[in-house]
Amino acid sequence: MRLAFLGTPEASVVSLRALVGAGHDVVLVITRPDRRRGRGSATSPSPVKAAALQLGLNVSHDIGDLDGLDIERGVVVAYGSLIRAPVLEQLPMLNVHFSLLPRWRGAAPVEWAILAGDEVTGVSIMSLEVALDTGPVHLARQLSIGDKNASELLEELSQLGATALLEVLASPDLLAHPRAQEGEATYAAKLTSETFHVVPTMDQSLMLRTVRLGRAYTLVNGRRLRILRAHATDVTGTAGTLGVINGMVVLQGALGSICVDEVQSEGSTPMSVTAWWAGARVDGASALWS
Repeated sequence: MRLAFLGTPEASVVSLRALVGAGHDVVLVITRPDRRRGRGSATSPSPVKAAALQLGLNVSHDIGDLDGLDIERGVVVAYGSLIRAPVLEQLPMLNVHFSLLPRWRGAAPVEWAILAGDEVTGVSIMSLEVALDTGPVHLARQLSIGDKNASELLEELSQLGATALLEVLASPDLLAHPRAQEGEATYAAKLTSETFHVVPTMDQSLMLRTVRLGRAYTLVNGRRLRILRAHATDVTGTAGTLGVINGMVVLQGALGSICVDEVQSEGSTPMSVTAWWAGARVDGASALWS
């Protein structure tokens, strides 16, 4: 099939490579513009652009370049920008969405599935509409979340989504007969810095789920500390304090505590929490966290 592909992050690359590997003719790849990295003026391409160039595909940053091309369908995987009605009227598009729609419509379905404590999630191959993630679903596949972190879960969903996408494209029946979404819609709101902020008012489960997002942090004596790995503990103490208890560095909350395993302080590299504690110069046996 002659296709256009629209995507940007690493999670999109799996589907792009799968399409090419299955023999589809990807006529044009649309992705977000190159971004400046670091403090210099040098820019780097999106993961999708880098993969497309490696595959010898044509790449553009302008969705208007789809005009006039002989293309049967578009495929969208985490493109990162809304596609307007005139484009969809000219070219039908399939979207690989990383949730079981209508649950977690929006840009951050993987993170919100973890934060909400969902037991399962999955992928939905849907027809794209102007409204956010409301289109009918051609195929859905689910998987268990377990204790996976966001990176691990997204990698599995990327593979599952690519497989489901190829299945839909290979089936005239699936392509022609999508089903309307059923059930209560929930929305994966935009992630902010506060989404990743671990605070003493959280219960133990929510603290651990926030750490699994991969960008969790807290403030220790007013300074930001990233929490890279942690596990549950039955140790209890004064809420809002952090200290060494039974050889473990414990964040004590009002509704449970967690034992921190690996951290990263400002301007430093990841390290074991014991190494961080040894150099933290905490005045006393514990510190305040918020």
